[in-house]
This record gives sequence, C-alpha cells and structure tokens, in this order.
Amino acid sequence: MKAQPPAPPPFDPLMLLKGFVSLRRLSGSYPAGHPSITQKVKELEDAVTGYLRERPELRMDIIHGNVYVDGVSFSRDTQTHAPVVKELSDLGIDSIYIREGVKPEELLAFAELLWKRDPSDREPFESQLAARNVRSVSLGRLVQLDTRWRAQKWPDAPTGPLDPDYAESLARVQDAFETVASGKRLDQVTVRDLVKLLIYKVAKSNAALGQILAVKHYENLTYCHSVNVAMLSLLIGRQLGLDDAAMAALVEAALLHDLGKTKIPLDIVKKPGALDKRERRMIEAHTTLGAELLVQTEGLRPLTPTVALEHHRSIKGSGYPDLGSAVPHLMSQIVSVADIYEAITGARSYQDPTPPERACLVLARLAGDKLNTAMVKAFVNAITFFPIGSIVRTNCEEVGVVVETNAASPLHPIIALLDSSFSATSARLDTSVRDATGVHIRHIVETMPAPDRFDMRLFFEAAA
Repeated sequence: MKAQPPAPPPFDPLMLLKGFVSLRRLSGSYPAGHPSITQKVKELEDAVTGYLRERPELRMDIIHGNVYVDGVSFSRDTQTHAPVVKELSDLGIDSIYIREGVKPEELLAFAELLWKRDPSDREPFESQLAARNVRSVSLGRLVQLDTRWRAQKWPDAPTGPLDPDYAESLARVQDAFETVASGKRLDQVTVRDLVKLLIYKVAKSNAALGQILAVKHYENLTYCHSVNVAMLSLLIGRQLGLDDAAMAALVEAALLHDLGKTKIPLDIVKKPGALDKRERRMIEAHTTLGAELLVQTEGLRPLTPTVALEHHRSIKGSGYPDLGSAVPHLMSQIVSVADIYEAITGARSYQDPTPPERACLVLARLAGDKLNTAMVKAFVNAITFFPIGSIVRTNCEEVGVVVETNAASPLHPIIALLDSSFSATSARLDTSVRDATGVHIRHIVETMPAPDRFDMRLFFEAAA
C-alpha cells in the first residue's frame, strides 16, 4: 500500500506575516541570491502554496491589531505579534492578498518593495508592484469611511423605564457576552440561570413582553437583541406546544445564537453604511465562530451550537454558512423567524424600525422560501398584527396602548387610552365591538412610536 504524503501543517497567518517582515530585512541586508534569502523565500512559498491548493486566493487583513484570514479572525495573543503588525501598518499596509499561481520571484520582489518603500510615499501599491512584475500579490490600506453624517443616531439600548426582570436579564446577558469578548469562557451555570430567569419571570410579565414586541426606537447591541430573540422564540415554542425540556433548550439556543458576534469588531457590527465584501464575510463568519465557541462550552444543550451555525440558513438550504442543501433543524427555523422579526422592528442607523403589522407581512412574504410557513403562522398567531405594548391610533383619532390581544379578531385588540400627553387614563376600549349592523366601530389605523421615557409598566401587571 502506497504511503500517504504527510498532511501540511496548519496554516498560521502570523508566521507568514513574520516571514515577510523577515524577508524584507534580509533583502535589505544581503545581496540577491544569498542562501538566507533563498531559504526564506522557499519557506514562504511552501506556506502560501499549501494554503492555495484548495482556494483561489489568500486574504489577510489587519484590523485594530487583529489578523483576519478570509474575513475570519485568527485568535492569538496580540502582544506577541504586535511588532509585526505595527511594522506593516507603519508602511501603510493593512491588507495582503495573494492569488494562486504566485511565483517565488514575486514573493521576493514584494519583500524588496517593503524594504525600499517610504511610508510617506503616496504612489499606489498597484503601480509599484506592477513595475516589479508582481501580478499575484495585492496590497491595501484600509480607509475608515465615516458615513455617520447620513445616519440616524439611535441609542444602543432601551431608554424608558424597564420591567425589573427584563432589565436584570439584559444586564446579566451583557456581562456574559463581555466575558466571552474578553477571551474568557462562558459559564454553564450563568446560562442555566439566565434561561430560568427568562422562562419563569420575564415571560410572565406583560410589561416585559410589551417592551420586547413593540416598535423599538433603539439600535440594540448583540446582548439586547439576543434576549429579545430568546423571548420571541419562546412565544413560538408556546404556540407549538413544546414541553418544558424542549422550551428550555430553545430559549438557551436563541439566547446564544449570535454569540459569535462578540468576536467581530464592534465598528463593523455597528457600521452605519453598507458593508463591503470583506466586512460582509466577517459578519457572516459570526455563525461559525459562535458554533465553535459553544461547542467548546461544557454543559450546554446539544442543539445550541447547531442553532448558532444555522440561523441564517433558509429552509431550502441557501444562506450562510454554505452547508450544501442541508435543511436547518426545526429549532434553528424557529430562531430564524424570531431573529428577523426582532431585527426589523428595531431601529437601524440606515432605517427606521418597521411597525409590527408590517413586520408580520415581511415574515409572510418570506414564508415558504426562506422561513418555515408553519413557524411564521405560529408566531403571527402568538403576537397578532398589533402585539401587546404597541401604541396605536384608531380611525376615531384615539390613541392607546394594546393591553390585550384578540385571537378571534387579531386586528381588533383591547387598548388602554392615552391622553394628549401620552399619559395613562382609566379608560379601556375593545376595538372588536360592532354597531347594530355588524360593522366594527373602530379600526386600528397605524402603529405609533412611543415618546421618550414612556413607562410601559403603567399598563400591565405581571401575570402568571
């Protein structure tokens, strides 16, 4: 039996960057053809060609001192490679792209360019490389684009008085996610306690559900979005009749579905303008990053990493990451519905929040193609087009807060009336009431934004 060739060593972009910096110095210290230069070129060629055997291009980016390969962060101690990163950045280099077919003489010419380059030189890298017959290597400088002048400034979290259990869950999840972002491991006890808090306290508070379901005039960060998606997933699970064990597994998976975003630079997660291709790849990598983090966390339920991996995949097998035609697990399909609803009913720098009734129509359009139709129906039946907590205006010019939904007539909830200053009154209206001819007296005309510091708690009592 013929012996198999040894597997190539794992690719290490930091070693490759150090190799280029070393070759840069060697080319400036020794004449062409020196054995030290020849040996270093051979090492670099072996590393690059080994990586390019299965890919058409190697893309390395340096962002805030972190090295990314093809848009995915390469986690290592930043202090050890900081000098290399600084040396390249001082030369005006933040990106190195190497394409298949690269030749050893191109790698050497690239290193010689690095040695001779003046940091104040404004001549484009492209022309300098072309002058040296380097066709398979591209260099780039990342330019920080400030598109915020076009962007709406939304707060990062709810601004009004919060239900105390909901506020506690937000604070605890924020602490947990910041722990992961700092490089520490997620604690399974923390996760279990959070799941219990959400199921047994937050889910039983109509004030909390109202704050989650209504239009949200804040651009929530990952921790806040995650709590909201967990609660919306719980509503779907209830509608589907999941048992206690399945419900706990669903809430845990939904709570941690975006954990991978803690490994993506915050300025990309919150970028107000459109993402370029490189940034899009980095954002999409949060699914695999999250799954990897969760697989390494002891004590989690088996499907939690699966949901993190699959929640951006459609029921027809499209989306990311590319897993072929594999259909996502049903739990992933539930979280996908909740994730989309929560995202579009919250504010974004580039768009106003979508009212709940329109968000339900968006889900309906995606049903059967991207989303599971049964899951969409279950969700819309659970929250209706005007969920509790929504501030609405009727055709009689009355403004109120939806305090009770109507399963028999989803478009006609019960509302608590507000006065002209958006303060609570004692009056309640059942918009499903009809006149003598059987016609509804009132219709909901629109959903309205809540004023600053609006206290949803005044309209609800926690109910078991």
